[in-house]
Amino acid sequence: MVINKKITSVALVAGLLSINGCALKQMIKMSKDQELQVQPSPLEVHGDSVSFEMSALLPVKMLKKNKIYTVNAYYEHNGEKIKLEEVEFKSNDYPDANMNQPKLSHRYSFGYDPEIGNGDLIVVGTASNMAKSRSKSTDELPLAKGLITTSTLVKDIYHVAYADHGYDFREELIPTTVNFFFDQGRSNLKASEISGEEGKKLNAYLAQNNVTRTVTIIGQHSPEGSETKNSKLADERALVIEKHYRQAMKKYDHKKVADSIKFVTKGVVMDWAGLKKELEKTSAINDDQKAQVLEIIDGKGSFADKQKEIEKLSFYKTLLNKVYPNLRTARTEILTVKPKKSNAEISLLASAIVEGKANADTLSYEELAYAATLTNDLELREKIYVATIKKKDSWDSHNNLGAVYLEMAKKELNKNERAKLAEKAINQFELSNKLENNAYANTNLASALLMTGKKTEGVQAINKAATQKADNELKKGIAAVQGTLEIKEAKYKNAVQNLSKANETAEVLYNLALASLLNKDYQAAKKTFDAAISADENNALAHYGAAVTAARLNDEASLTSNLKKAVKLDEKLNERAVTDMEFADFANSQNFKNALK
Repeated sequence: MVINKKITSVALVAGLLSINGCALKQMIKMSKDQELQVQPSPLEVHGDSVSFEMSALLPVKMLKKNKIYTVNAYYEHNGEKIKLEEVEFKSNDYPDANMNQPKLSHRYSFGYDPEIGNGDLIVVGTASNMAKSRSKSTDELPLAKGLITTSTLVKDIYHVAYADHGYDFREELIPTTVNFFFDQGRSNLKASEISGEEGKKLNAYLAQNNVTRTVTIIGQHSPEGSETKNSKLADERALVIEKHYRQAMKKYDHKKVADSIKFVTKGVVMDWAGLKKELEKTSAINDDQKAQVLEIIDGKGSFADKQKEIEKLSFYKTLLNKVYPNLRTARTEILTVKPKKSNAEISLLASAIVEGKANADTLSYEELAYAATLTNDLELREKIYVATIKKKDSWDSHNNLGAVYLEMAKKELNKNERAKLAEKAINQFELSNKLENNAYANTNLASALLMTGKKTEGVQAINKAATQKADNELKKGIAAVQGTLEIKEAKYKNAVQNLSKANETAEVLYNLALASLLNKDYQAAKKTFDAAISADENNALAHYGAAVTAARLNDEASLTSNLKKAVKLDEKLNERAVTDMEFADFANSQNFKNALK
């Protein structure tokens, strides 16, 4: 009996296996009618990864009871496979699978490396029991091709931001004021005024042989009745002072420069402004008395009427004797050119300082910082900024030294040397931020970090800069770097917004066009690639991007003309175009083939 039981058990197991095997075979057979869709297709690179969504719709009655159908996906290229996540249809999750089609969608993603080339998204379906002790699989099914790598064509933009040196190299004018006073009702200049304090002040000024641009002489009169009758009095006083000034210039042999000076003379007639100012300063009358005068001045009536009202005041004689004399003047304002070293002098002295041939105090900090901007020799500029740090250890001096290293790195072709210069720059920007966290250093820091491959840190730095105080020019630089990094992060809409705020250089226009293309705004991309080409006709990538845009717009004529120019300018683009999935629909076109010859 025991033997019979064993025989019976073996027969039962064999029967069950046969039933299971039939069910799995039937699932695999029915899987030929499964619907698999991939979006996007071909697969595309965005940021540092390839992401896509795959949906699977199984036939009715395919998913058997107590069974699992697993969708296995992988990307195959050059004989290598990148395995992706498994997606399972479990019969327990689809109790109505005999009446409705089981459906499932899944988001896939795998990291991108430039070594990953064109390949295929492969799917294999596997039917198994719940324990997965037995299984049957479909043949490999190529589901989509890849990769479109247009997003990797972004150009790195390294904005170099120098902080302001603080030196005003423009012509500055220094005002000198001389006041001559006149007797009541008179316009002749008294000898006592010429020999007095104000006369001596004018003579001293002229003796210095200052470079003078303008001399403005304003004649005034006090408002008492006898003077208002002579409307020319104020003008006459101004002209008298001009005559005296010109005669004094001859004394100091300024005849040659006299013609280059602009004299402006004018008289202020029947104006209460002068009296109001004198009332503020004088102590000859008290506040209540001042208020009475102001009430009359600000009231209704003509100038003469108001003067008559003032004459009725009990303290009028005090006004006439103590306040009005200060209004009988001719105020002379002389605008003199501030003496400054020439650019050549500043450059020579800066060179002498860094060579140890002149004392550091020969130039001010601002002059020394300005000297750095007068040379294109980056090594000399570096030495000058080192000298500014010794003179004043400030955030701007460290930022500017770092900016020199960043410029050097931009021009360096050797990768190792470039990295060393970028690290030196980073060190200076960090020192700058320690002294005062600022937008200049953070903008430069973002560029240097991007140059060394530290994209995440670069994004943090430029985002910080975007929140800090910056002038318009720096804001445009921040926008350029920020937009470039946003393309690398696949934030195309944001990239378009930021790059649109940047200076319209050839490289910014190119990245803006690329961001528009990746944002699927093809008309904007087409227009901006044209602008980028106009800015730099030798920009091969701009022509290539225009060709890609034309391909997406199904404009074969524009595609071939731009592609032809692109490969002519850069032969490497020929090899790319041959395998570029962007041109897959045109690969067999004779026009396309001719463009690559």
